[in-house]
Amino acid sequence: MARPIVIDLFAGAGGLSLGFEWAGFDVKAAVELDPIHCATHEFNFPECKTICASVADISGADILKQSKISQKVDVVCGGAPCQGFSLIGKRALDDPRNSLVFHFVRLVKEINPKFFVFENVKGLTVGKHKQFLDEIIEAFEQAGYKVKTEYKVYNAAEFGVPQNRHRLFLIGCKKNLKLPAEPIKAPSVTVGEAIGDLPELDDFVELLKDDQVKAEYGEPSEYAGHLRENGNRSEKHFGYRRHYNKELLTSSTRTVHTELSRSRFAETAHGETEPVSRFFKLDPNGLCNTLRAGTASDRGAFTSPRPIHPYTARCISVREAARLHSYPDWFRFHKTKWHGMRQIGNSVPPYLGQAIALTVMEAMGLVPTRPEKVLETGNPALIDSNMAQACTYYGVARDTIPQRQRKQPSPA
Repeated sequence: MARPIVIDLFAGAGGLSLGFEWAGFDVKAAVELDPIHCATHEFNFPECKTICASVADISGADILKQSKISQKVDVVCGGAPCQGFSLIGKRALDDPRNSLVFHFVRLVKEINPKFFVFENVKGLTVGKHKQFLDEIIEAFEQAGYKVKTEYKVYNAAEFGVPQNRHRLFLIGCKKNLKLPAEPIKAPSVTVGEAIGDLPELDDFVELLKDDQVKAEYGEPSEYAGHLRENGNRSEKHFGYRRHYNKELLTSSTRTVHTELSRSRFAETAHGETEPVSRFFKLDPNGLCNTLRAGTASDRGAFTSPRPIHPYTARCISVREAARLHSYPDWFRFHKTKWHGMRQIGNSVPPYLGQAIALTVMEAMGLVPTRPEKVLETGNPALIDSNMAQACTYYGVARDTIPQRQRKQPSPA
C-alpha cells in the first residue's frame, strides 16, 4: 500500500518534513525560498522534489507539476516565517506584510489536500495577534476546511525533545473527514541523555577546519541510541533508513574561544546565564533552553547565542544542537556553524512534528508502515555550497536572499 503524501511549504532544512516521514508519510515536494536551506533539504530527502521559490510566486498546479504528483495529496504542512506579523488595518490577512500566511492558505486551497497543518509561534494565540489567528481560521473555513478551533500550543519537551520550545499547531481537514485527536506525549529527556555519548570536540584538531572526523562514541542513552544507528532502524519511527558512515562525527566544527571566555564559561553554574556573553549554561540533568536562529542576512546576520556545553568550557556544536532538537545523526546541515545553527533554530523538532503527524495518520484511519528501502543521501557539495553556488544550482537570482553582512567576532 502506498504511503500517504505530504507537501511541505516553508520547508527550511526539513524538521517538519522528517517528522511527517517518521509518522509514515512520504514527503513528495518541499518549497523553500532560501537556496542554502533548499540544498540541505535536498541532501537529506533525495526522493523529495525540493523547489527553490517563494510561495508568493508559485501556484499549487506548479508544485504538483514540478514534483510529478499525480495522486491526491493527503497533507499540506508548513510554518510561515513569523517575524513581525502586522496587525494594522481592519483585516490583518489582507495586509501585504502578512502575505506569506495568505499564500499558505491560497496554496492549501489550490492543492486541495485532505488535511493541512499550520505551525507557528505561540504569540499568535495572545493579545491582538489572536485577531490574526481568527482570520486565518476563517480563511481556511471559506476554503472548505473545518478547523480544530481548540488549537494548542505544545512544548516540544512534552514529546521527548530535551528542549523547552513552544509552538502553535493549527490543524484542519476537509469537512467530510475526522479532525485529529490530541498527540500522545512522551517521557522527558535530559541534556545529558541527549549529548552525553558524543565525542569531545576539543580532542580533535581536525575540527578546527572541517565539520567531520572519525571518532569513537560513548555508551548511548535510549534517546541517543534512537538518533544513532539504532534510530535509523527504530521502533520509534516509520521513516526510510539512510546509508551513512556511523563512525563519523559530523556537523561539529569547533568554535575558538578566548581563554577569558573559557574561564567565564567554566565558572558559570549549570542552568545559569553567563553574565558577559549572556549565554545559558546547560544543566546535564535539565532541559535545553529554546534554540534560536538569530537574524537573517538582511537583518544584520546576528548569530543567536548558543548554549554553553554542560561539561566543557565552550559553546555547543551544530551536532550537539541537533541532538537537543531530536535530529538523527545521519541528518546533515550546512557545513558552516552560522547556517547550521540557523537551520536548526528555524525548524520544528522532528519528534514534535512526528507526534502531530501521527494524529493526522490516525484520523485518516491508517496504520503507518515501515519501508524497507534504504536511501542514499545527496551530493555532499549541496551542504558545502555558498549562496552564489546554491543560487546557480537552483537557477535563481543571486539576490534571492540578501548577502550576509559579516560581523566582527564576539569576544566569546
